[in-house]
Parts: sequence; structure tokens; C-alpha cells
Amino acid sequence: PDEQGQGESVMSIERGFTFLRSKIRVVVGQGREIGYFKSKLFTIGGGFVIYDTADKKVGEIKGDWKGWNFNVLDEHGSVIGMVAKQWAGLGKELFTSADTYVISVTGEAAKNEAVRSLILAAGIAIDTVYKEKG
Repeated sequence: PDEQGQGESVMSIERGFTFLRSKIRVVVGQGREIGYFKSKLFTIGGGFVIYDTADKKVGEIKGDWKGWNFNVLDEHGSVIGMVAKQWAGLGKELFTSADTYVISVTGEAAKNEAVRSLILAAGIAIDTVYKEKG
């Protein structure tokens, strides 16, 4: 920890200013970028295209029609993870902006640290881009 009692950053997302499509960089440790998401322009439930640091498309995130469940797909279209928003009850949903997500990683993707980090970052990006107001 540093002198303010803060620990070292494990992962962060950085969202730059965009006009129509958000670009969210995923950074681990002390500033090493592992990839980025670019929001899809026209989708029903929301989603992102996932790129590596060489600007190669490596997968995508697709939301369902209500925008609560998102599948993370690899470059071949196979599901490698999921981000699902959990219903918190009428009072909390109507009167707060707090959301809870369950994030899962499946198969071979679970063995790859960069892929696991990208899927975790997907949950944060979904909340930041599609759910937070203001």
C-alpha cells in the first residue's frame, strides 16, 4: 500500500470521449493495456466488440433484448463468459442506481488471465456505458 493506505491498482477501464461509439481501454497493473471494447452502434440489448492491443477483433459481447444478460463470445462465436444483472427488488431498482452483476468465465478462457480480466472489465463497461445515468 502507498502512504494513503491505497493498494496497487489491479485493473482499470478508461473511457475516452466519443460521439456515437464508446471506446473503453482495459488496463492491468501499472498501465499495461490488454485490449479494448468498442460499443456497437445499433443493438437491441447493447454490446461491444472486443479488440486486442494490435486492433484485431478477438470477440464480442452481446446483450439480450432487455439488456440484462450479456454473453461474451470468442472470435469463433463460442460463449466464453457471461455477465448477468441481478434483480434487486422493486424499491432498489426504482430508487437507486446500484446494480449487482454475476460474472462467469467458462472453459479454456478461465485459464487465461488476460481473457478473465477482459470479461471482468466487460461487467464494469456494461454498467458504465449502458446503465449509469449522468
